[in-house]
Amino acid sequence: MPQPNIRGFFDEATFTVTYLVSDPATKKAAIIDPVLDYEPGGGVADSRSIDAVLAAAAKEGLEVEWVLETHAHADHLSAAPVVKEATGAKIGVGAQITKVQEIFRPAFLADDIAPEGKDFDELFADGDSFPLGALTVDVIFTPGHTPACVSYKIGDNVFVGDTIFMPDYGTARADFPGGDARALYASIRRLLALPPQTRLFMCHDYKAPGRDVYLWETTVAEEREKNVQIRDGIGEEEFVASRRARDEALAAPRLLLPSIQVNIRAGRFPAPGPDGVRRLLIPVTFKGAAAPSS
Repeated sequence: MPQPNIRGFFDEATFTVTYLVSDPATKKAAIIDPVLDYEPGGGVADSRSIDAVLAAAAKEGLEVEWVLETHAHADHLSAAPVVKEATGAKIGVGAQITKVQEIFRPAFLADDIAPEGKDFDELFADGDSFPLGALTVDVIFTPGHTPACVSYKIGDNVFVGDTIFMPDYGTARADFPGGDARALYASIRRLLALPPQTRLFMCHDYKAPGRDVYLWETTVAEEREKNVQIRDGIGEEEFVASRRARDEALAAPRLLLPSIQVNIRAGRFPAPGPDGVRRLLIPVTFKGAAAPSS
């Protein structure tokens, strides 16, 4: 089976890995989970990180055909439109993105979202496959972290998004709207049923306690033996209980509010106002005496 060339680009600000995946025979390529740099304090969006990926693709003579999103991320903004503008690549995501859009559209007054997920160029269902040069990309539906998560299998390599992390860190959270710890358990067990030598590529790494370096590649065998939350022998009930307890203690991601409203639009910012300025909406939750009286 032909195998792709894989290069990871780690963004420490969001702990995210963007992958440049290419077919050695044809030089066709995909970029998986591209990051747009965003500074919330000043509201500044920058293409620095994705520029580095695109420069690497150009240097290697690659033709980028796809931007593949594993889900609508809550911790970084997508740079998919930058890639599409630069290369003409199509933006693909799991077909259940429409459920995520339905959940968040009211919160962000996002009436400009295209119906039926048409902000994206392709919506993938479980079991879909499509070519990347001489390679084949297989889509695996892996919900739980969100209702729309998918993983992409290319040769003996799977890009798992936020479904599972390095063995010493565990798994994704499942407490976002539409998330489900039981669905996450089933999705991960499905991935871990792949051949033991299958390489798994994480979307994030946060350096588990005691580890000094960032890592984002492992194998099915290593996850089954060592994953601290879902290794072999940990059943569904134990996982669900521990995942829910862990999630209750987690803070919201720093870029949650800007990320979601941009990413459900395939990386597109809301339309500019009459003054030409694009604005993100920040819903406010009040606690205690902070609540306005009227």
